[in-house]
Amino acid sequence: MTIMKTLKTISILAGLGAVLILLQSSRVAAHVAAGEPPDRAQPGQYLVASPAQNPAATLRDGSHDFDFEIGSWKIHLKKLMHPLTGSTTWVEFDGTSVTRKIWDGRSQIEEFETDNPTSGHIEGLTLRLYNPVAHQWNLNWATSKSGTIGVPTVGEFRNGRGEFYDYEPINDRMVLVRFLWTNTTTDTPHFEQSFSEDGGKTWEVNWITDQTRVKE
Repeated sequence: MTIMKTLKTISILAGLGAVLILLQSSRVAAHVAAGEPPDRAQPGQYLVASPAQNPAATLRDGSHDFDFEIGSWKIHLKKLMHPLTGSTTWVEFDGTSVTRKIWDGRSQIEEFETDNPTSGHIEGLTLRLYNPVAHQWNLNWATSKSGTIGVPTVGEFRNGRGEFYDYEPINDRMVLVRFLWTNTTTDTPHFEQSFSEDGGKTWEVNWITDQTRVKE
């Protein structure tokens, strides 16, 4: 009986930990999007929303900001082989992706397929979910190899530039992750993923995707 109670307590604590990570990612996105480095925040700032800091009147409806992604694409990718090690070795490869909308565009599923010269065939999926209360997007990535969805990368578009953030374990360290979308009003949108070990003061780009729309 004691063992069962202990396991139940561990399960509850693990669930609470996951919730706190998700809340932290959301607060990081809002903090950085406001132009303030995350490492300047006071303890607990990411876990408690402040209406005074995020007045509803200033929030824009961004529920269709990812409409540019709907359709079929050819993609050219560049991957930094060993991020955060000083490495400058990149590999390049090509692939395809298809994005379809759900809930009138307030959610999307992107199916991604490519052959990576170092890790073989990759089947990926991005689930994008718009939060109408926070006016932010949650970007969720999964692959057929893992069959699981990781921590969402959270953020929004401002002036045509989309920035999304989360914290992830990289090389056994918790690292700030940024997704950046630009050129979204063209048929060649540009995506970059970057890591930061100093709370957003400096960034190292480790993944670049350039898309070209496939005409219907």
